[in-house]
Formats: sequence, structure tokens, C-alpha cells
Amino acid sequence: MDEDYFNELYERYFHRLYHVAYRITRDQQLAEDAVHETYIKAIKKIQCVEDSKKIGAWLSVIAARTAIDIIRKEKKSNVMSMEHIHLEASSLQTDHNVVENDVEASLFNQNLYKAIHQLSVHYQTILLLKLQKGLKEQEIADLLHINQNTVKTRLYRARQKLKILVNRLETA
Repeated sequence: MDEDYFNELYERYFHRLYHVAYRITRDQQLAEDAVHETYIKAIKKIQCVEDSKKIGAWLSVIAARTAIDIIRKEKKSNVMSMEHIHLEASSLQTDHNVVENDVEASLFNQNLYKAIHQLSVHYQTILLLKLQKGLKEQEIADLLHINQNTVKTRLYRARQKLKILVNRLETA
């Protein structure tokens, strides 16, 4: 491929691809990364495009898919344990007694894990896959070979039972 041709494509479609990626990522840096990865992918596959009038649309599809992939990678790398989320949330409190907050958070986490282990195996499995692994309902359904609606129902019921169990443990 001609370097001048590639530079022309870059100049012509950069803003379009950036807007496509930004609408998906909602982050300037991630959108720019998606556009750059789009061009890298395009260099490798440009010979596959039969109609040169469709290059813009072709690049837009690549940008959208690349942006989605980047978001998925970000979510997986940023998955936090329930304990970490709770400790982070409790650290945002402006209460002056930090030690007391840490003890309360620790007790809450202990109660939370006790409550989770009191759930049936079906509820435990789905809840932990969702919260700790960050999997979507369809991914859980595929992994466990069950219907997606079953996963949604079990997640709902697990959360309801978990609320009750945690409240019991905290008042005990």
C-alpha cells in the first residue's frame, strides 16, 4: 500500500472514526487508541476492500468494533472484588473516625462473605461470576450451559436473599 494513500485516508477519516470510537468509549484517550488500532488493522486488510467508495464505512465498522474490544478489556482489567469496592466506598466518607470505619467495613465484608456462603450453590456461583469476575449474564449462561433468563432470575433472587442474610448478620 502507498504511504501517501494511507496518509490521505488517515486525514480524511480520522475525525469520523474518532467520533465513532468516542461515542462508544466516552473517553478521549481510549477513543484515540481505538482509532490508531483501527488504522493498524486497516493497513493489514485494506486489500480486502473491493469498492473504494466504501472505505469510510469499512473503517467506521472497524473503529466501532475496536472501541468495543477496548471497553471490554478495560472492564476486565478494572474488575474489583466486592471487598475492594466496599472499602473504596467507605474511604470516601468524610467521617473523622477512620479506624472505626475500617472496622465497620471489615465486619460488613465478613458478614457479606458469610451470607454469600449461606446461599445455595446455584446462587453463589452466579453471584460470584457476576461480581468478582465481571461476567455478563449471557457469558454466565454460556459458561454454565443454562438459559440467560435463568441467570437473570437467579441473580435477582440471590441479591434479594443476600440482603436479608446480611441484615440478619448485622443485627445479630
